[in-house]
Amino acid sequence: MQPKHIRTLRDEKATPVLANERLRALRALYQWAVEAELAPNDPTRDVRVLKYVSEGHHTWTLNELEQYEQYYPIGTKERLALALMLYTAGRREDAIRLGPKHLHDGRLQYTQAKNEHRKLNPMDIPVHADLAKIIAATPTGLLTFLVNEHGKQFTVDHINKTFHKWCAKAGLPPHCTPHGVRKATATYLAQQ
Repeated sequence: MQPKHIRTLRDEKATPVLANERLRALRALYQWAVEAELAPNDPTRDVRVLKYVSEGHHTWTLNELEQYEQYYPIGTKERLALALMLYTAGRREDAIRLGPKHLHDGRLQYTQAKNEHRKLNPMDIPVHADLAKIIAATPTGLLTFLVNEHGKQFTVDHINKTFHKWCAKAGLPPHCTPHGVRKATATYLAQQ
């Protein structure tokens, strides 16, 4: 293969994001193949990623938060999922891991999931009164607060898909994501 073939494969994708993902995958493949002496050279080396402008994840508005909270009352798993992300500013992978074992004297103490295999980032934050009320009113699992329909801990992919469905059911637009909840918390805290 030559760089022109790689560019053709990259450009077959519909968006720059998808095109760049394909290029990254091909780069990883060719780096391995060259090292394993299965390819004479890396044709991806001189192929550039496509540049694009991203607006990033949508930050939830107060109206969107209120709409979700009105649709899902306290005591529901859906409301608990939002509260765990909103009142901890945690990532979705942290929200699905949190459970009773992380509560100590009115505080949540846990290690963030991101980069946990490279550098531990311990968290020790006070439990917001509203979060404590929601946890107390919601049936939870023994190990984690959030459990799926089978009583097991959510996976990251499953909570992401499920949260999107919950948002759609509440009438929220598709740009309302778990990460947008985290951004709403950060925005609120920055304005205080």
